[in-house]
Amino acid sequence: MAVSELVVRGLAKSFGATEVLRGLDLTVPEGSLAAVLGPSGCGKTTLLRVVAGFDAADAGEVSVGGRVVAGPQGSVPPERRRIGVVPQEGALFPHLSVAGNVGFGTVGLPRRQRAARVAEMLELVGLGGYGDRMAHQLSGGQQQRVALARALAPDPALVLLDEPFSALDTGLRAAVREDVRQALRAAGATAVLVTHDQQEALSMADLVAVLTGGRVVQAATPAELYAAPRDLEVATFVGEAVLLDAVLRDDVAECALGALVVRGCAEATGSRGTVVLRPEQVVVGPPGAGVPARVAGVAFFGHDSLVRLDLAGSVPVTARTQGARRLLEDEEVGVTVAGEVSYFPARGQ
Repeated sequence: MAVSELVVRGLAKSFGATEVLRGLDLTVPEGSLAAVLGPSGCGKTTLLRVVAGFDAADAGEVSVGGRVVAGPQGSVPPERRRIGVVPQEGALFPHLSVAGNVGFGTVGLPRRQRAARVAEMLELVGLGGYGDRMAHQLSGGQQQRVALARALAPDPALVLLDEPFSALDTGLRAAVREDVRQALRAAGATAVLVTHDQQEALSMADLVAVLTGGRVVQAATPAELYAAPRDLEVATFVGEAVLLDAVLRDDVAECALGALVVRGCAEATGSRGTVVLRPEQVVVGPPGAGVPARVAGVAFFGHDSLVRLDLAGSVPVTARTQGARRLLEDEEVGVTVAGEVSYFPARGQ
């Protein structure tokens, strides 16, 4: 696999009067898997189609491995970009065997070399020995792995995955995600995954780019994105969040949960805004151990519980707890906060 960096600069694309991409910038390092995450209609699939060459950009530049494939000087046809695409639901050719599907993009190779490449790719995705089967004889997860093997077989510079797990049921999705991630890593592939599934993006990717309004508003590692969102919109979109009104005093935010240490805040002291923390940071203890609260409800999930709490003044807070003891509705508890929190000033300040 020839690994290559993807660089997108100032990409713009409109359909009629509707702007979909608005000066979008994104860099995916060699050998990395980047997840492009965002709500429906934010431009994720359009970005993928422009990079692949299926749609022409109105402005901007796309380069793969230092080679400009779309820009002011013209556009390289899709078949000459050395980009593999894994579409939704696999989209295998029903009249071809598994081996025929995987070998589709290697028709220029000698027969023996082509057969060896097909066998190598099937082994890579855990389907060695499945070459003679037809697409309809495979499960949904197996079809997705064949689609990945087909995309990898021509030794592309870049692999694009367009919500490839959306048609799979919940139980199968996690297993296939892990299989695909391992195969991409083993191949040393540079890849871009488009998804609206936060769990999928955070668990699979080396880099997560949050796309809103046709622009990348933040691109970071999953851990950095979750712990240190750039703004309130990203904070509420990526993962569950607890939001509380707060007043900033130097590097401390005063709110209904007490004085909380703010992570890297450069705002002026005395400003009013919103403090953001994650439910797992909310620690529930016995009465007297922290801010008084009442348990308003508990949802038990086996591995943990989601606890709805009411603070003084009926301020709602959500906590994620672990442990054998289950909290009871209307139980009085004490609440503290673990770790630093994010703070965002109110607009206009």
